[in-house]
Amino acid sequence: MTDPQNTLPQPSDNLPFLHCFRAGLTALGIGLLLVATPITASADSEEIRLPELGDSSSGLVSRKREKELGQMWLRIFRSQVRTSNDALLQQYVEKTVKGLAEYSPLEDKHIDVVVVNNETMNAFAVPGGIMGVHTGLFLFAKNEDQFASVIAHELGHLSQRHYARSLEAQRNSTIPTLAGMLGALVIAATAGGDAGLAAITATQAAALDSQLRFSRKNEQEADRVGIETLAKSGRDPDAAGEVFEQMLKATRYYRRPPEFLLTHPVTEKRIADAKLRSQRMDDIPPSDSRDFHLMRARIRLATEPTPQQAIKRFQAELGGINDSEDAARYGLALAQIAAGKPDTALDTLQPLLDREPSKAAFVLARADIDLVREDYTSANRRLEHALDRNPGDHALIMGLANAHFKAGNYLAAERILAKYSRVRKKDPSVWYLLAETHGLAGDIVGVHEARAEYYILNGVFDKALQHLRHGVRMTKNDYQTHAILEQRMKDVIKMQEKAKEL
Repeated sequence: MTDPQNTLPQPSDNLPFLHCFRAGLTALGIGLLLVATPITASADSEEIRLPELGDSSSGLVSRKREKELGQMWLRIFRSQVRTSNDALLQQYVEKTVKGLAEYSPLEDKHIDVVVVNNETMNAFAVPGGIMGVHTGLFLFAKNEDQFASVIAHELGHLSQRHYARSLEAQRNSTIPTLAGMLGALVIAATAGGDAGLAAITATQAAALDSQLRFSRKNEQEADRVGIETLAKSGRDPDAAGEVFEQMLKATRYYRRPPEFLLTHPVTEKRIADAKLRSQRMDDIPPSDSRDFHLMRARIRLATEPTPQQAIKRFQAELGGINDSEDAARYGLALAQIAAGKPDTALDTLQPLLDREPSKAAFVLARADIDLVREDYTSANRRLEHALDRNPGDHALIMGLANAHFKAGNYLAAERILAKYSRVRKKDPSVWYLLAETHGLAGDIVGVHEARAEYYILNGVFDKALQHLRHGVRMTKNDYQTHAILEQRMKDVIKMQEKAKEL
């Protein structure tokens, strides 16, 4: 059976936003109109006009306003970009961002994380506490400290409110808008710099690029705050200078530099400043995390054309030079599972399980072997025991729900996901799998309710309302559920109206 976690509807490669630019520059910048295309690409999708972050008369935008606009931005971004459905990877990035945010000067340390399936090296932050990380950042960074240094830099922009402050500094020139940011980041996250920018005119490309650029002073401030955050979190502050140095080398030896450089230009002076700043701090020895390399192995598997080619790659690493022998072994086991070779995969994975039988990444891989063998009882039992030891683990919860789903235990999967959806309300993958499970368990009202929440999180309010209306019609004799769905309809109508006003 196909894994429902890996079959979430994805946006079309023919992005509709490219032909929706508003012509001309105004005193308030490029007003970019984007269509929040439903993930199922229906013809009756609504146009949502993204708001400007502020205006020349309002001064610094409030934090509450930033949060509101950031959530709208995130919904529409999800509808346009291929995001990761890998629960283990999502959990790792969220944990890393949260750990760094605790040591940053951010007032609101809650960050919504979106992982973008794209091999380009990029990360970004959006007003209102949104952090985006391209999977390519894992392939570019050599260790976890370097990976963390890029995230810490973006947290620096958020903590210093560079987006909002730029409104004051640029009253009489192009003011950045969330719409412009969305357009630029969607281009970067889909076609990449060269191909994406070639799809629009030079004037539009330059304008979009400017939406993401900060002043030299802003960049210096984000560097300073980011390096301090790294050091406070116990990570090597030298990692920031190392990453910058690698980026500068990439501009010399590669046809196209890392995507991150398009909006964060690096110079020799900036590298020197970062190194000097880190040298003034207490010595923190470089550290590395095996978990970083395990996640890197998952991404590298996904980038190979076939599981067979991935097997060859990881076998070569396991028998030769590698950054982490455990990661090479883990990647090989995953590739063998993907190739339909469960027995060989178990032989490869077993040494890792012998040493760490409770580690979630290894337990999930072992359960996947059971699922390939169609030994659903063993897979479910294994995951349940792991959850007893690691209650609340996101990857294990989703893994167990998925295992029950594949086994045809739809009621069991439904119970897990219905409960979890109340904890993880803003995760589209939870709502999507819950809708699928409700359908197979025979709960049609539940299907409409879960699908509505899924579409709300993707900014497709017309589709959300369609499902809620169906649910309302079907629950006339169930007063409580009927009232809940009617209230949710009112909530969505308000969201829809607010989106049009913004």
